[in-house]
Amino acid sequence: MGTSIAFHLAEAGVGDIVVVERGALGGGSSGKPIGGVRAQFSDPLNIELGQRSLRAFAEFPRRPGARIGLDTVGYLFLLTDPRQVAEFEDGVRTQHKLGVPSRMIGPEEARALCPYVSTDGLLAAAHSPADGHARPALVVQGYARAAALAGAVFAPHTTVTGMDVAGDRVTVVHTDQGPVSCDAVVCAAGAWSARVGAMAGVELPVRPLKRQLAFTVPLTPAAPRIPVTIDFASSAYFHNSDDGLLLGLADPRQPEGFDTTWTPQWLDLFRAALRRRAPAVARMETCRGWAGLYEVTPDHNALLGRSTAVPNFLYATGFSGHGFLQAPAVGEIVRDLHLGRRPCVDVAPLDADRFRTGYATRPEAHVV
Repeated sequence: MGTSIAFHLAEAGVGDIVVVERGALGGGSSGKPIGGVRAQFSDPLNIELGQRSLRAFAEFPRRPGARIGLDTVGYLFLLTDPRQVAEFEDGVRTQHKLGVPSRMIGPEEARALCPYVSTDGLLAAAHSPADGHARPALVVQGYARAAALAGAVFAPHTTVTGMDVAGDRVTVVHTDQGPVSCDAVVCAAGAWSARVGAMAGVELPVRPLKRQLAFTVPLTPAAPRIPVTIDFASSAYFHNSDDGLLLGLADPRQPEGFDTTWTPQWLDLFRAALRRRAPAVARMETCRGWAGLYEVTPDHNALLGRSTAVPNFLYATGFSGHGFLQAPAVGEIVRDLHLGRRPCVDVAPLDADRFRTGYATRPEAHVV
C-alpha cells in the first residue's frame, strides 16, 4: 500500500513525499502474503478494486516498469455446502455485471483444472481464469524504485513515535530519527494502523491476526500448473510456487496479537483439513514456512478514506487478507483523495467511521 500510494502520488507530480518504514521495505506483512490476485468477491466494491488492480498488475512491466512474476492461473473455490454454492452463485452474478469472467462449474471440471482435487463430497466450484498470483516483494520493489525516480524519499529502519496535532491537522510526525513536518499524512501501516491512528486521535478499528503458510519440498515429477485452489469450508489453499507448492490455512482458533512465530504444528491442521479434499497435497513433505499478520476489521472490508476529525490524515488499511491484490487501485484512490479529485471508485462505504456512526456495513463473504 505504501509504495503504491507513493508511486501514484509522485507520478502525479506531488513533491516532498517521505515513506517511513519501521523495518526493511516490505519487511512487514507485505513480505508475507501468498501473492494471490483476484476479482472474485461478493461485495461490488471489492470486485471493482480487484478488477482495476488486475489490469494494473498485467500492465506492470510497462507502468511502473517491473516484472512481478504474474501468473494468470485463475482462482478455484471448492464448495461442499449448499449455502456456499448459493452464496457463490450470487457472487458470480454480481461479478458478471462488472465484467469478471467467473463461472460456476461442476466437480469433474474442477478436478480437470486441478488434478489434486478429490470430487468426493464436492458439490460445485467457482472459477475465474483472470485471477492468479504474483510476487509481492517484486511489486513493492517495482513501485518503490519508480517512486524514488520520481522524487519520493524512503526512510527504512525508522520508527514513528508520535504526531503533533494543531487544531484539526497533523503538523509533525515524530520518528526515532527526528521530526518530519508535513502537510498530510497517509497511514498504510497494516496491522499496526490502530496504534498509528491513535497518535493523531483517529480511531482505526484494525486487529492483528496471525496467518501461517508453508512450502513443499521440490516435487518430482513437477506439479502441474494449477489455479490458486481453495477448499472454502476449511480455508485450506495451495498453488504453484517455484518447484513445489505453497500451502496455507486460516486457523479459526488463532488468538489476536502481533506474534509471527511460525509453528510447525500448524501443518497438522492443514493436513487434516485437506485429507479428504486433496489427499495427495495433504501428504506432501514440507521444508519451510512463515507467519505474517492479517489486518482485520469487523466486517472484513478495508478502511479507506480521509479522517473527518483530522482532515489531513488519510488511511488505507484493514484489508483483511486482500490488501496486496487491491494495492494498485488503492494507490490511485489515495492519490485522488489527496488531490481533491473524484476517485475512480466511490469508497465512501469504506470510511473508518462506519462502525461508529451506524453506516451500513457490507460484510465480504469470499474471505480466506
